[in-house]
Amino acid sequence: MEIRYVCPLITVKNIEKSKEFYENVLKQEIELDLGENVAFKGGFAIHDMEHFQNLTGKSLSKSVSKDFMELYFELNEIEELESKLESLNTEFVHKIREQPWGQRVMRFYDPDNYIIEVGEPLEFVVKRFAACGLSLEEISEKSSMPVEFVQMVLDQDL
Repeated sequence: MEIRYVCPLITVKNIEKSKEFYENVLKQEIELDLGENVAFKGGFAIHDMEHFQNLTGKSLSKSVSKDFMELYFELNEIEELESKLESLNTEFVHKIREQPWGQRVMRFYDPDNYIIEVGEPLEFVVKRFAACGLSLEEISEKSSMPVEFVQMVLDQDL
């Protein structure tokens, strides 16, 4: 017997509001919309909380912290998204900040208070460091990425 992992599924209070957020704000494409359950091409799904409660026979009314997990996305130019989120009065965990390995990320809450992280792709980080004049070895050390990975990324631009 082989069990195949499919995707994370989060329950949401208002499926239409969440769909609008993921589609229009985070630009995620819907793969399958079954009304109460929506799968996105990025590999995650949202499920209407009331419908989910009916399926499981369990009440989800307990207040459980959602700060223990996050959905992670990547975007080269994250400043534009940060501005859009600010204009929508989105609550941030933190705005753009550089992580110890040099990647710039921001974290914020979706309509159901799940943490969303949007960070630069690691390839973008390598290219940004190279544009600043860092050597292959310096990029590898600063980013904690193997020299082979850094070299592969830099070779793609040749």
